[in-house]
Amino acid sequence: MEEIGSSEKDLLLYDVDWNEVWRERMRLHRSSASFTDSLHVWKDEDNARRYEKTARKGYGKRIRDTLEGLSVTSGTRVLDIGSGPGTIAIPLAKRVGEITAVEPAAGMVNVLKERIAEEGIKNIRIVKSDWEDVDIERDLEGMYDIVIASLSLNMTDMREAARKMNAVCSGTVNLYWFADMPFWERNYSEVWPKMHGSSYHPGPKVDCLFMLLCQMGIYPDVTMMPLDKEYRFSRPEEMFDHFRARFGVTTDHQEDVMRRHLLAKARRENGCLVLSGDTTYARISWRVGR
Repeated sequence: MEEIGSSEKDLLLYDVDWNEVWRERMRLHRSSASFTDSLHVWKDEDNARRYEKTARKGYGKRIRDTLEGLSVTSGTRVLDIGSGPGTIAIPLAKRVGEITAVEPAAGMVNVLKERIAEEGIKNIRIVKSDWEDVDIERDLEGMYDIVIASLSLNMTDMREAARKMNAVCSGTVNLYWFADMPFWERNYSEVWPKMHGSSYHPGPKVDCLFMLLCQMGIYPDVTMMPLDKEYRFSRPEEMFDHFRARFGVTTDHQEDVMRRHLLAKARRENGCLVLSGDTTYARISWRVGR
């Protein structure tokens, strides 16, 4: 059999429709048995509060790295897609003119509203919607200097999602996404066959996103960064409550498998149960129109 040369391999890579690759990987991901998508996890306010508590305690470095990578002034207009409980939007609000936070999950929106009220923030406007359902003319107000989507690229049609980002941005688009399987996906892959009788399918990663953007004529800067993930719980039940929906637990057998898995992975530290792991994620950014 004749070996394919490097130039021919390059041509084959560009012949692939990378948006369809992204779409298929996302479809497989969501088809994992008992998979619960993020919208259904985070519509529950208790789940959203647990996430927000974890973010405040454990996401300091990621937040600092994100803020330091953005060139902002007191007049900068920011669009934060998939804002969650304000992980980036709340600290960023103190540095910019205004922020539009797009977030579909009711639990996350409620927690974000509470944080805005607690801190007396006046420059965050919330759009409760998936990015895919946002109508640019109806839901947004003009152009944004900076568009951010931080670990929130759960769109099916990534090409259209990026096109809409470009359409509302007059400065830079800044996406943050996983380069390899994050800590929680590694745990899912390990435990899914025991819990659900089938494999867990990880979602698409930054390699696919990069090729997709190149096919759109967008040639982004890519910076790889470490992402250390740590969960701290005061007691086992708090840990089980946090992960139950994520592991798709509905039966006693699945509950037992989840508990055994988490207890085996957790370590005791200063009176807490700690789960931690590291991964690599990327900042993918470009200046619109360049």
